[in-house]
Amino acid sequence: MIRETYSSFFRELQKNNTKEWFHTNKKHYEQEVRQPFVALLETIIPVLREWQNGILPDPKKALFRINRDLRFSKDKTPYNLMMKAGLSPGGKKSVDPGYYLGIDAEHIHVGGGLFMIRPPELKKIRQHITANMDELIQITKAPKFIENFGVLKGEKAKRLDKDFQEVLQRTELIQHKQFYAFVEFPLAPFYNSSTLTEEILMHFEAIRPLNDYLSKALQ
Repeated sequence: MIRETYSSFFRELQKNNTKEWFHTNKKHYEQEVRQPFVALLETIIPVLREWQNGILPDPKKALFRINRDLRFSKDKTPYNLMMKAGLSPGGKKSVDPGYYLGIDAEHIHVGGGLFMIRPPELKKIRQHITANMDELIQITKAPKFIENFGVLKGEKAKRLDKDFQEVLQRTELIQHKQFYAFVEFPLAPFYNSSTLTEEILMHFEAIRPLNDYLSKALQ
């Protein structure tokens, strides 16, 4: 279970984001941050594997490194201030629809869908929307989706091919270049609580129809 010590580690890391401090406190990180986060993934992944083929059973394959990629960043602090996991078929770097979980000192971040889409795949999705427009509208207007996420998120194209103009008259969803749901909520109410798994899976279940739709589009 995630305890308040999880949050205190990241609060201190924010003040002391250096390799020296991290190495001094690495045992705290392993015991109070990494292990509880991995244990949480272990309770979530079996359910996701029932929903979607190809999600890997090993939670460590879903885990993103706490070390930041500094190659193209002006911010040279070496560590992320949250734990993150990508739960998609084939692993965290997959281009397939999947689920996202991040937990920082204060918030739980839950999401899913498709964030990075290459042009060929985007065209497939738009063609699928053209042929199955009402289904996507129903998914994004479902009470469970709205209650958990509000609206479908993602950047939108300013221009569309003429093939999609007729669809645009009926729904702006065709303009999306990204198709994902995302929400964050406070971590503190879930300290020492087994209900965190249920809460995350409730949000993931609201994303599931979107992922199924996008998977069909990419077949």
